[in-house]
Amino acid sequence: MDDVFETTNGAVRGFRAAEDVVAALGIPYAAPPFGAARFRAPRPAPPWRGVRDGTAFGPVAPQSAELPGAPSWRPGDEDVLTVNVWTPTPTTDPLPVLVWIHGGAYTFGSSAQPDFDGTALARTGLVVVTLNYRLGFEGFGHVPAASRSGFGSGPDAPVSADSDARVSADSDADADVDFEADADAESDGTAPPDNRGLLDLVAALRWVRDDIGAFGGDPGNVTLAGQSSGATAVACLMVMEQARGLFRRAIAHSPASPFHTREIAASTTREIAAAAGCEATPAGLASATPQALVAASDQVVDAYRHDPSSGSRHYDPSLFAPVLGGATLPVDPLTALAAGAARDVDLLLCHTTEEYWLLDAVGSCAKLTTHARIDRFAEDFGLAGDVVEGYRSARPGAPVRDVHLALFGDLLFGEFTHRLAEAHAAGGGRAHLSVFDRRRGGADRTPVRAWHCADIPFAFGNLDDDRLPFLIGGAPGPEDHELAHRMVRAWSGFAATGDPGWAPVAGTTTRTAHVWTTADQPAADRRPVPDRALWATTDFPVLSP
Repeated sequence: MDDVFETTNGAVRGFRAAEDVVAALGIPYAAPPFGAARFRAPRPAPPWRGVRDGTAFGPVAPQSAELPGAPSWRPGDEDVLTVNVWTPTPTTDPLPVLVWIHGGAYTFGSSAQPDFDGTALARTGLVVVTLNYRLGFEGFGHVPAASRSGFGSGPDAPVSADSDARVSADSDADADVDFEADADAESDGTAPPDNRGLLDLVAALRWVRDDIGAFGGDPGNVTLAGQSSGATAVACLMVMEQARGLFRRAIAHSPASPFHTREIAASTTREIAAAAGCEATPAGLASATPQALVAASDQVVDAYRHDPSSGSRHYDPSLFAPVLGGATLPVDPLTALAAGAARDVDLLLCHTTEEYWLLDAVGSCAKLTTHARIDRFAEDFGLAGDVVEGYRSARPGAPVRDVHLALFGDLLFGEFTHRLAEAHAAGGGRAHLSVFDRRRGGADRTPVRAWHCADIPFAFGNLDDDRLPFLIGGAPGPEDHELAHRMVRAWSGFAATGDPGWAPVAGTTTRTAHVWTTADQPAADRRPVPDRALWATTDFPVLSP
């Protein structure tokens, strides 16, 4: 195969990522979402003349994060809606396609992170696509309809810059807001849509449909995959009408449970606008630069982080999530999947057994040191007391920190993963469930954490990158490479045929999860999956801000 590919918008030249794999990076799938296109649904990418260079990743979406091995956002970077492709060479018949959505709490991250390199997966016979999409306020902030005056004066006025920026989700400020009118305005195009980041992903899937054939991929055999917020985006796209028919299989690792109502999203907008010193109106928000809204969001996060009395957001402040109730996402994925909205899409799910230990290690979440603070945590999230007591009883003598991290990890990731599997099965779909529990690593087989993100370098087959030891607990040993081989094979097999190598869920998931661990880890040393009975009275998805 030549290293030049002819796409709908023009030719792009790739490079040899390996002897048998060609990569083409930074290909626009939509126009830059700034200027007149800001806060709007994605628009078609303009064509180009000549041969575009495809040897470097495109700019990342506006964010303040600086991640190891990945580029940082620079104010003025605008061509942020791009895809990257890895394809085996030579090819004859069209190959299955895997499209990857990165995570990052809808706020940070990019397709250029080293654990997402598609070379190893492409060597199994897949065409791999990764992509960037709008994050933070640009992608998931609620922008009210311009026709409504409530955000300019009266009870719905924005919080002033010198007032307490935090507004509770059930604040009186929302009492007179007509969210149905907002939804109607979104539907007819007169209001900026919610979930613009999700609409970017739809545009990327349409690019795959139209152009992946030029790279040897089969547009009729596409698997959509993601991790953390990227996995939740996968679940959303499974039930979004705009994405129907654009993929036939889905992979979701550690999907995050929080969603926002329009009321919560509107409150968050007022908080950010107050911190940015602008009105929470379309004109006011557009007057603030992307850099200003990133800085304002960070300021709001910092306020929650330092205020233990600020409710559920204090424990790991995250301002953005998919917004329910509008034209893009009328209902949450659990409800829609259980009703059969995606019964024709095969689903592969996974979560790790020690999810929140990563967030603790990087300083993202609050440090709880007393059982009284765990009780307050449960109260802030609306958890029944027996959930906390059950986690304490299952860990006799464990430090308070360990009880809290286990509880938080299952609240945000573990239990939600199981419920997605069960909802999809109840709606007539095929759902395969797995759990990542690798807790010995390296040549000396020392203890490591099966924490959030640790599974992804294994699934992509990227253990040896020298920028990833922190995620996987040090340099890999032979047993780790063997586990990675099995996980790559499972992803590849699922993307090609819908079969990862074990049976789908039938009814409850308690006894049907496949466990990913190294061959030398005794079965008795494995962590339990969430205690499903304890979570029976807890509603999902999590709607706390």
